[in-house]
Amino acid sequence: MNILIVTQYFWPENFRVNDLALDLKQRGHSVTVLTGIPNYPDGRFFPGYGFFKRTTEDFSGIQVLRVPLVSRGKAKGLRLALNYFSFAFFASLLGPFYCKGNYDAIFVFETSPVTVGLPAILLKNIKKAPIFFWILDLWPENLSATGAVSSPFILGAVRRLVRFIYANCDRILISSKGFLAQVTSLGFPQENVRYFPNWAEDVYWRGAAGVTEPAEGLPEGFKIVFAGNIGAAQGFDTILKAAAILREKPDIHWVIIGDGRLAQWVVGEIKNTKLENNVHMLGRHTPETVVKIFSTADALLVTLRPDPAFALTVPGKIQSYLACGKPIIASLDGEGARLVEEAGAGIACPAGDAEALAKAVLALYNMPRESRAEMGKKGFKFCKDNFSRDTLIGNLEAWMSELVKKV
Repeated sequence: MNILIVTQYFWPENFRVNDLALDLKQRGHSVTVLTGIPNYPDGRFFPGYGFFKRTTEDFSGIQVLRVPLVSRGKAKGLRLALNYFSFAFFASLLGPFYCKGNYDAIFVFETSPVTVGLPAILLKNIKKAPIFFWILDLWPENLSATGAVSSPFILGAVRRLVRFIYANCDRILISSKGFLAQVTSLGFPQENVRYFPNWAEDVYWRGAAGVTEPAEGLPEGFKIVFAGNIGAAQGFDTILKAAAILREKPDIHWVIIGDGRLAQWVVGEIKNTKLENNVHMLGRHTPETVVKIFSTADALLVTLRPDPAFALTVPGKIQSYLACGKPIIASLDGEGARLVEEAGAGIACPAGDAEALAKAVLALYNMPRESRAEMGKKGFKFCKDNFSRDTLIGNLEAWMSELVKKV
């Protein structure tokens, strides 16, 4: 098949859509990617890129076509909105000229913003190709959950936009089973929805167990490791409150890997609450280094702030954690917590409840090492059975082939 991927984010930015494109290429398909100028997460164009620089690239045999956009900057307010809408505008304006020839299917990678669907719909009408729309962020719910938008008028307008985008898709792929009711409530037929969860990236598959040179310079003791974005959605106030509750246990350490717009606030709060000996901010690292840090961890932490929208979400890091074979502490509501409990891979507690999070940490802290290792083994097996990249992308390939034959 000749497949077009429409995504605002792509290599050298680090997203799972990179793996998907490579896998489809390795399966013998012709893959083209329509994307923007790389600027995530720093908010600045990557070195060597610009409005009229490197607009066409080759990524392991995949043609990458880049359109201009406004960079994210500090990812706030008007600047972030301009980033979202500028990609949709320029991809719609230039996409028909850049994307020559015919396509059998169009795949849309929808982590925020949902507006990435607009150029795909235009190209669908020109190329007469079906759209497969993969939802990782649920709009407009995600906007209100993160606090980005509170206006009922704006949220209503976004909901109407989402309804329009869904109505023009042929298959909607949901990364969480909790998304199904929201998708069908906007009029999309359930029979055309497919469950397509995140997979664990190759670097994490038992990577922590296979590390021969663990990361150095980490504190001695019981280490709880969080990796990922440090933003409004992650509920870092809960993490810091739980750390404060357990400050009298000096051998319990909270290790934070990553960056985000609240990182400096977290650093300030650590100083204000005198938690410097308990909470350690390591900044951003490559996946290979992250795995080395994971190898020293006694537990891996995933959190979201309490919100009905986040209760429907399964954070992608859960699959990565499971693949590492380490026990998980999940300060989550809904689907994410259910998945960790179903796997037997750790302990779940309510989102936003610092006391419950502290109790979960103490439970693992007091647990025999062998019991924690058994949790890790169960999580690894669950991941292997449910989140194998080869199996999941094989399913996508079959869905595409089935629909292409009908067109």
